[in-house]
Amino acid sequence: MASYTNLIEVEDLLSHLDDPQWTIVDCRFDLTNPNWGFEDYQLGHIPGSVYAHLDHDLSAPPSPETGRHPLPSPSEFSITLERLGVSNNSQVVALDTSGGSFAARLWWMLKWLGHNSVAVLNGGWNAWKSAGFFIAQGIENKPRGKFVPNPQIGKFITTPEMVELIRNPAFKVIDARAPERYRGEIEPLDPVAGHIPGSINRFHEKNLARAGRLKPPEILRKEFEEILAGTPPSQVIVYCGSGVTSCHHLLAMEYAGIQGAKLYAGSWSEWIRDPDRPIELG
Repeated sequence: MASYTNLIEVEDLLSHLDDPQWTIVDCRFDLTNPNWGFEDYQLGHIPGSVYAHLDHDLSAPPSPETGRHPLPSPSEFSITLERLGVSNNSQVVALDTSGGSFAARLWWMLKWLGHNSVAVLNGGWNAWKSAGFFIAQGIENKPRGKFVPNPQIGKFITTPEMVELIRNPAFKVIDARAPERYRGEIEPLDPVAGHIPGSINRFHEKNLARAGRLKPPEILRKEFEEILAGTPPSQVIVYCGSGVTSCHHLLAMEYAGIQGAKLYAGSWSEWIRDPDRPIELG
């Protein structure tokens, strides 16, 4: 059976709702109210879906040297995946209420560990509700999975690597935050405003059409090709505030047939940990 590797529609998910090899992971989250996602999941979710918390399940604890959502080690994350019911033969479907901006983090992390059968639910929880499909309440769990990670080299870059890359004009760095945060006019989450020198801005929500659904792949491809201006995807770096919503660009690019871009995992919140690192405003 062919697997889903970037997007899946609610109608396709419905037909596999009782398949024991499928794991549905609800990633809804609010950066300003970290408890909201789990509480809202309990009020209503796709039957059989489990909940993954951005801070506790999809990130390691932050330290004075890291950004707000550092990556866990492959072994640590594998334990989390097994608790969520994910095995190496699982088809994983990730969803949220934010156009995939949090679900894409789980999508990327599974790709990082060599698991390709993972897709984001197009339109997310809102699309499921709008379709009038079954809704469950409370907390659900799946039988424990068995997951052996196969980490893929070159999926992300570190802060020392970013320090070197911003001096190399062959690389293109894309900031996925809202334009006003990129320009440094506001900064609601981090203590320093601005952006990494030389980076260009494309807000991750520009990947969406109506109702939190991704734009068609041909439109996304045209838009990204205009931004990349001939830069090979292998020389493209995406970042955001903490390495979460920038994964949405990686999902959109892969959906559009542009593969090979890398995530700056620490992103802005790690970049500014050292006041000697340069920043730009405007």
